[in-house]
Formats: sequence, C-alpha cells, structure tokens
Amino acid sequence: MSRAIKIACGSVVVGLVVLAIKTLAWWLTGSVALLSDALESIVNVATALTALVALRIAAQPADADHPFGHHKAEYFSAVLEGVLIIVAAILILREAWGAWQAPRIIDDPWLGLGINLVASVINAVWSFVLIRAGRRLYSPALEADGKHLLTDVFTSVGVTIGIVAAVLTGWSWLDPALAALVAVNILWAGWQVMRHSVGGLMDEAAPEGELEQMRALISANAEGAVEAHDLRSRRAGSALFVEFHLVVPGEMTVDAAHDICDRLEHALHASFEGSRVTIHVEPEHKAKHSGIVVL
Repeated sequence: MSRAIKIACGSVVVGLVVLAIKTLAWWLTGSVALLSDALESIVNVATALTALVALRIAAQPADADHPFGHHKAEYFSAVLEGVLIIVAAILILREAWGAWQAPRIIDDPWLGLGINLVASVINAVWSFVLIRAGRRLYSPALEADGKHLLTDVFTSVGVTIGIVAAVLTGWSWLDPALAALVAVNILWAGWQVMRHSVGGLMDEAAPEGELEQMRALISANAEGAVEAHDLRSRRAGSALFVEFHLVVPGEMTVDAAHDICDRLEHALHASFEGSRVTIHVEPEHKAKHSGIVVL
C-alpha cells in the first residue's frame, strides 16, 4: 500500500471521528450553525472516501486501454469533491433559512462549543498533514482534501465566534445568519477545488519554475548533442510527462544518440520523481537555433 493511500485511509477515520464529535455538539445545543458544521463533516467523509478510491485507481499500472496510466483519476476525484462541497452548502442554506424563519435559543452553548473545538483542532492538524503530503507526493486528491478540511477549520472558528456573540447578546438570529455565511464560504472553497482540478484535466503545463529546471538539466546533460527544442510538459496526478526534440550531429551513430537520451532521462528522473520522458532525436539540419543550448 502506497503512502498516499495510507494517508487517504487515515482521512476517512479522522473524518468519521470529527463527524461524531460535531454531531454531538449540535445535539447538545440545537444550534443550526453547529448543524451546518456537522453537515460539512459529512461531506468531509464523502470526499475522503472519494479520494481513497481515486488514489487506488491512479496507482494501477498502465494497460492496453490506458497506456499513459490512470493518474488523472485523482483530478476526477477533486472535481467530485467540489460538487459535494457545493451540495453541502445548499443543504446548509436550507437549514439556515428554516432557522431564520423560526429562531430558537441555543441550549448549553459552552459545552457544545468546547466539544466542537476539539473537532476543529483535529481537523486543523490533519489538514496540514494532507496539504503537505499532497504537494510532496504530487497528489491533487490529497491536496484538495486538505484544502477543503482547512476551509472547514476556518468555518468552525467563525461558527464559534458567532455563537458566542449570539449567546452574549441574546440575538438568536445570529445563529442562522452565521450558518448562511458558512454556506457561502463553502461554495467558494468548492469552486476553488474544481477550478484547480479542471486545469489538470486540461493538461496544463508544469509551472515555469519546473520548466526552467528541466531546461537547465537538459542543457547540462546533453553533451554531444547540438540543441534541444519544443520542450513540452504536463502533469497528471503524480506523473509528470516531459517531451522534447534532441538535435544531434548527422554523423552520430544511433548508439551514441541513445546514450545521450539515457543520460537525459536519468537526470530528469532523478530530479522529478514519477516523470515520463519522451525524446525525439533529429539530425543537425533540423536545428531551430532557438531552443535549449547544450553546454
């Protein structure tokens, strides 16, 4: 079992624990704002399960039907997470509207808030674990899950502040108003998750910093070649696809050109874990004199 899948399994467990804690907080208080927080935790569990399934699919090796692998399954997971987040926001708005029409006094608020605070601390710690692991392992599913969980933490902080204000002032309308603000915040988070994932599905190029690093590696490790040009790259989950043309002297043997390609592939693999490198060798008269100069 890969590290990414182990972390995704941990997310499911953490999500279920936090859901139970937040549900208890809502049951004790009857607060619609705490209910909205608990509803978002249901989405957290659903998105954690979705990420786990996507990571298991993405880990499958390439086959005849998917010669480039299954890495993009993670992007579909992140898009689905965005959709689920938006659904949660709609459910919260529905509850907020009902509570706005018939506001009620919050029962035993301090105990409920204390219990909810425990859930928020767990979420905060785990969200940073997910975001860090997602970036290190180039996992869109884990990173999206972490960012969503971090949004849940901010939501819980806002809910706590609002409920405290409602209790101290006696303004019961603050409870549903706060739930509505939570829903708007969740909608924004869902949009951000979906926008990032759609970029991956559309084969966006690697960041400029990574492209500069690739050019430097090619320039430093292509001794014997003339130039390299038409560098292209794209990310698909943990996989990084790199393609370029390598111009060699016309009299160079196939073996010698192949040795240069092997050297370049090794250098790129060493710097970019999970990279898939394709090099097209061309004779000297195909040089464009505008690509990567070989040192």
